Amino acid sequence: MNENIFTMKKYLLISFSLLLVSIQASCQSNKSNKEAEAKAQQEQTPIQVEGKNGYEYAYFASGCFWCVEAIYESVKGVKESISGYSGGYTENPTYEASNTGRTGHAEAVEIMYDPKKVSFSDLVDVYFGSQNITQVNGQGPDRGSQYRSIIFYQNEDQKQIIDAKIAELEKVIGEGNVAAEVLPFQKFWEGEAYHQDYEKRNPFNSYILGVSIPRLIKFQQKFPHLLKEDAKH
Repeated sequence: MNENIFTMKKYLLISFSLLLVSIQASCQSNKSNKEAEAKAQQEQTPIQVEGKNGYEYAYFASGCFWCVEAIYESVKGVKESISGYSGGYTENPTYEASNTGRTGHAEAVEIMYDPKKVSFSDLVDVYFGSQNITQVNGQGPDRGSQYRSIIFYQNEDQKQIIDAKIAELEKVIGEGNVAAEVLPFQKFWEGEAYHQDYEKRNPFNSYILGVSIPRLIKFQQKFPHLLKEDAKH
């Protein structure tokens, strides 16, 4: 009887050890795949989005798109801010799919702006000035790769602006501590209709009251010179 128990324990121990090895190998494989995907993204040629009626486009990811959309819509020269998805590798991402963290996409915004009133450089200042620049894979309570910070560039001039601002920030916080990825823009997928202007349409939502509005107010207090007149308090 004791010999049978010993044999069973030995079998279970071996099985458990093999399972751990399998899990470790799977994790290493997933990590390698993600690193390969990230490298492939960085090496892509950026897509330049054609302007329309004097307006140009810019793309940013910085946590929940409800928050980011509202921040940019308060900036002078910004005509429209659209919530959606970018930075991933699947076609036609949805909110539900993106939230699994398996599509590679992050919640992002498309900014339509007048370059005569606000520059791309200003928009980058708004980006870094309205987030926790050292938080990896999220902003505030929103955690996960779908909430990671990404700043997209469409040409070399934009990349140089971004790189220069990151270099200045890292003189203060330490090299390598800016969490935002810098990626060549590929495609923006517009989000579902119920996400658009979410903060405006749902002012009493608990998340909006507890997270989004405080983040917006904090930004507005830092950048009063960039605000639209009707956004000043």
